[in-house]
Amino acid sequence: MKKTTLLLVSLMLIFITGCSLEPPEWAKPKASGDVKDIKIGLSISTLNNPFFVSLKDGVVAEATKQGMEVVVVDAQNDSAKQSNDVDDLIQQGVNALLINPTDSSAISTVVQTANSLGIPVITLDRSADQGEVAALVASDNVKGGQMAAEYIVDQLGKDTKVIELEGVPGASATRERGKGFHDIADEQLNVVAKQAADFDRTKGLTVTENLLQGNPDAKAIFAHNDEMALGAIEAIQSSGKDIMVIGFDGNDDALKSIEAGNLTATVAQQPELIGQLAVGAAKDVLHGKEVEKNIAAPLKLVVKE
Repeated sequence: MKKTTLLLVSLMLIFITGCSLEPPEWAKPKASGDVKDIKIGLSISTLNNPFFVSLKDGVVAEATKQGMEVVVVDAQNDSAKQSNDVDDLIQQGVNALLINPTDSSAISTVVQTANSLGIPVITLDRSADQGEVAALVASDNVKGGQMAAEYIVDQLGKDTKVIELEGVPGASATRERGKGFHDIADEQLNVVAKQAADFDRTKGLTVTENLLQGNPDAKAIFAHNDEMALGAIEAIQSSGKDIMVIGFDGNDDALKSIEAGNLTATVAQQPELIGQLAVGAAKDVLHGKEVEKNIAAPLKLVVKE
């Protein structure tokens, strides 16, 4: 009798565990032809970065314009928190997920969970390594990295000694911007040092200070985003050196720094446009329309006029 009871309890536990990711019936997304019935879940890697604030603003503005509801969560650059956040959005019964991954590998599990529940996923700025993503809306990060390297070659010549500040390890933007940069730099420049500063301004400052001590003759720095580039500018000003700095994103602080003659250039994205395009892609997918797997937002190199 005890064995029978134990077996029944075990089977119940297996059943409950197997269903734990399934949202309750009231929260499951319902198909609708009316955009006003659509609820979008937006998971941002961090709102402590002007670029991602602009990206979020683009999503919210376009969704509001379309009459859709948006639930926004901030992962605070914590991949575990982001996974939990997305699970919570699924439990709230969102019709579609817009995800700006903190880590392209770590986000894959919840993307696959959404897939199993029939919730379409659109990624913004960074991709997911696994799982079915209906569309990636982003700038051409590889091309942007190439643009930065080409500008350094044009301005300072071949074999210039360069430091590279890398973004968050594991993020697709880090890999792609680095790849594009090295496509040119490995042939035409001398990259004397590179280190991750996690897309963070404070880390950009401290990493640059350390790298300049070991490479005092570096003539240029390429940072994978503007926040790290602005941190590098602070380190350079403290050192009294004259070093070219190229950022990536085109956020307001970077543009002001260029006008002030501090930051040399930035590969400018259009984060609000990325957000708008992502909402449009989600709407099309929910209405059964075909969308491009990669939706590109244009880039441009911004320098002081």
